[in-house]
Amino acid sequence: MSLVLGLLSHTLSRVLRYSGLSRGCHAPSRGAMEHDKAMEVYDIIRTIRDPEKPNTLEELEVVTESCVKVNEISEEEYLVVIRFTPTVPHCSLATLIGLCLRIKLQRCLPFRHKLEIYISEGTHSTEEDINKQINDKERVAAAMENPNLREIVEQCVMEPD
Repeated sequence: MSLVLGLLSHTLSRVLRYSGLSRGCHAPSRGAMEHDKAMEVYDIIRTIRDPEKPNTLEELEVVTESCVKVNEISEEEYLVVIRFTPTVPHCSLATLIGLCLRIKLQRCLPFRHKLEIYISEGTHSTEEDINKQINDKERVAAAMENPNLREIVEQCVMEPD
């Protein structure tokens, strides 16, 4: 119950801050709106489960609030850039983590977006190859056609009870 109240309080303070109501201001600035969208993205990805550990990506610090950037492309579309950090430089599941991030955001983001997902620079031994794979729509589609891989992704992106 205290967790729910804490989340509710955190969400309400964020809404008040970015609406300008807490300062007696009017509409939020573009930067505040982009920050709000980034927090919305983070709230979606933080609960993704690690493929081999019983923890979330947030708990393992694979994703943090600072790894999400959102920039307005047009009035109704945003560029979402995520730079995640694998737990070890030779992580064999980094591609799968990137796939989970992409699938969950494609399903859950409530606004129009372009999505770019990268491994944080210098944090993985094959980051360039993995970055190409997780940002290639055809490779992502092919991966999700594999029933075994799809099942793992579904387990990782499933919302906790």
